[in-house]
Amino acid sequence: MQTEKDKNKNIEFIRDIDINDYDYELPSDRIAQYPVEERDMSKLLIYKDEKIAKDIFRNIVEYLPSDSLLVFNNTRVIRARILFQKESGANIEILCLEPLSPFDYPLSFKSKESVEWKCIVGNLKKWKRGLLTTPFKYNSRQYYFSAERLQSGEEVCHIKFSWNCAEISFGEVLEKTGHIPLPPYINRADEAEDIERYQTVYSSIRGSVAAPTAGLHFTDYVFEKIKARGIKTAELTLHVGAGTFQPVKANNIYEHEMHCEHFSIDTKTIELIFENQGRVIPVGTTSVRTMESLYWLGVKLIQNPSVSFPYLSLGQWEAYELDKTVSVKESFGALLIYINERNLTSLKASTSIMIVPGYEFRITNGMVTNFHQPHSTLLLLISAWAGIRWKDIYTFALESGFRFLSYGDSSLLLK
Repeated sequence: MQTEKDKNKNIEFIRDIDINDYDYELPSDRIAQYPVEERDMSKLLIYKDEKIAKDIFRNIVEYLPSDSLLVFNNTRVIRARILFQKESGANIEILCLEPLSPFDYPLSFKSKESVEWKCIVGNLKKWKRGLLTTPFKYNSRQYYFSAERLQSGEEVCHIKFSWNCAEISFGEVLEKTGHIPLPPYINRADEAEDIERYQTVYSSIRGSVAAPTAGLHFTDYVFEKIKARGIKTAELTLHVGAGTFQPVKANNIYEHEMHCEHFSIDTKTIELIFENQGRVIPVGTTSVRTMESLYWLGVKLIQNPSVSFPYLSLGQWEAYELDKTVSVKESFGALLIYINERNLTSLKASTSIMIVPGYEFRITNGMVTNFHQPHSTLLLLISAWAGIRWKDIYTFALESGFRFLSYGDSSLLLK
């Protein structure tokens, strides 16, 4: 059992981490503005046995242990960026983050009545009051999509969306009016190609405002090779939020507020992950965060057996305060009991976990991931995995002509 002294010690080492130590020079011409012509012809960096090599992504199967379990995030990017123009000519941009009413993503997308979302609003100072409207066509007739500001915070707004066509759902309206929300470091407007290329080939559950970019390199051909090798696969859903692009602005990372993301994972997948512990390779940092959060949610259930959790959640620093002596078997056992007692087919939860250097990985045994921004929480996660060697990995990638960030190249990081 972890003592209060141990908890304080864990938090103290976090306070000593300076974000300025996680910096490197990223020339603007190394930030990929477009994807490569063929998904699986992107470059692949392999970090294995502390050695660094390179290949093309199409050959990734040759470097994966044959008994691996690859875990993919099947979230699908929505056309979350909506452009409005006021009568004055001012342009207002609204980025949908997550639903508030109905709270459930599928219910919100299916709704044929008004919905409310948490949003980021660009040029907010030009929108003092009133409705914003933009036209769209359905069955050759013109209708209007409207936005009303209900409440404003420092960073996000509570927005009510409505439309004057009862035959069409909110999800369908977004398809007609919204744009693919490309990351801010892609310095161009979204194009027709992005509708397909800023999605993984296996994306299926709508809800993300950013792609789980490590998965963008996978193709049917690669999946055929994975299957032929006998490598197992599984899927989960974590809806990626805009916070994934947020740089760490505070020098002391303990002062950075990590974004919260919602995930869902079915019971059979949880059982499969447990059965293959020691061989689990998440695809993307979103899958890594979900894998590790699963363990800590189980620990929370063990430490609070009498507490009724209507919705499981993991706070930003809880992983550093909870009992680290709980085994994976005990943790997953608690999760499965929780699910079975409630006759659930899947676990729905949220996580704000921030994985930083010094973190001890519980479920992750390797990862597929792109190359991340300086001063980012994602670079901290890579450093937590590779230690000080993250600098060698990124230097190698820069010197070898790798392309960086969302539409860039990939890496396979193995212990």
